[in-house]
Amino acid sequence: MTTQMSYPQNVEEWRDKKRYLWLIGLIPPTALFVMLPLVWALNDWGWHAAAQVPFWIGPILLYLLLPILDLKFGPDGQNPPDEVMERLENDKYYRYCVYAYVPFQYASVIVGAYLFTASDLSWLGFDGGLPWQAKIGLALSVGVLGGVGINAAHELGHKKDALERWLSKITLAQTCYGHFYIEHNRGHHVRVATPEDPASARFGETFWEFLPRSVFGAVKSAWQLEAKRLQRAGKPVWHWSNDVLNAWAMSVVLYGALIAVFGWGLIPYIVISAVFGFTLLETVNYLEHYGLLRQKTESGRYQRCTPEHSWNSDHIVTNLFLYHLQRHSDHHANPTRRYQTLRSMDGAPNLPSGYASMIALTYFPPLWRKVMDHRVLAHYDGDITRVNIHPRVRQKVMAKYGVAA
Repeated sequence: MTTQMSYPQNVEEWRDKKRYLWLIGLIPPTALFVMLPLVWALNDWGWHAAAQVPFWIGPILLYLLLPILDLKFGPDGQNPPDEVMERLENDKYYRYCVYAYVPFQYASVIVGAYLFTASDLSWLGFDGGLPWQAKIGLALSVGVLGGVGINAAHELGHKKDALERWLSKITLAQTCYGHFYIEHNRGHHVRVATPEDPASARFGETFWEFLPRSVFGAVKSAWQLEAKRLQRAGKPVWHWSNDVLNAWAMSVVLYGALIAVFGWGLIPYIVISAVFGFTLLETVNYLEHYGLLRQKTESGRYQRCTPEHSWNSDHIVTNLFLYHLQRHSDHHANPTRRYQTLRSMDGAPNLPSGYASMIALTYFPPLWRKVMDHRVLAHYDGDITRVNIHPRVRQKVMAKYGVAA
């Protein structure tokens, strides 16, 4: 039986060492505001080319700073003991840390829209509007905060409180990914680590193959799940209570209002930021369950999801940015458990580094497979028949290990 990892600690004196560090999660939605004084200063010093670099803060943070910080600070090393779980779960401070993400997120989206379309940014030191290099960096940075925002929405969407569920859909509106609210909770969590799940990557499947399968599969699954729910309730699928439709409507209202204010020139900003944002979610989906497979029982049903069916990483810095998403096994075992109480689990397979480091690796299939394929096999003691193999490579992989396809 899989259990939580144990760390020596005095329960009576236990304190969450990360309590105030969780505010680090607000860096992505506030980074743009922090960068603007730096942009002004660089322009004031005459370093006009360098003044465009801060607009790339999102990709810089994601692909450079977070991996370096994960490497420097290493694993977390703290699990809450059973005796403090109820108190920790009910401490509202932690949920307020997540709630705060939403207003900062939308403030950044609006300011970003202004900066992208403004023709006179002399107050920032530019001669006219932003150069196109800065605009691309700006759109990608807003995409990063949208992608991390999906993670905040993920935390909120698993809860039973009506406010948190609505905040989840509001947060997803930026990336036009409102259907995630349905598909993740009622689709992915049911089918995780099976060939039927579009959000579980298969052994030998490249990220570029997985991306369209997961994106379109999620839309299809969410629509079917809502259609069945409404049918049981005696309602038509085209009904205001369809959570896919009302979530998508939020995106239409959001971007319709922004285009009305800032003009059609905003469309590239919308497309780049939204697509990059939900693509970041899909990279995380790809690495969370790559090659892992729940076996079937004698009855023909899949075994219950256990910690061994999710890839984990307990690197503290990315943990703080992603609200313990890296403790993914505990999340699948206890979907409604709040992020501050998630624990590292014995028996869960572990990634060689934090999610931030692994995301860039997914873009390069040969490197990804060199790093991950042997880890999948090691997890199953070399038994390739227990692996979730991509159909395209099944015959080749099975032949390689001397097993009939």
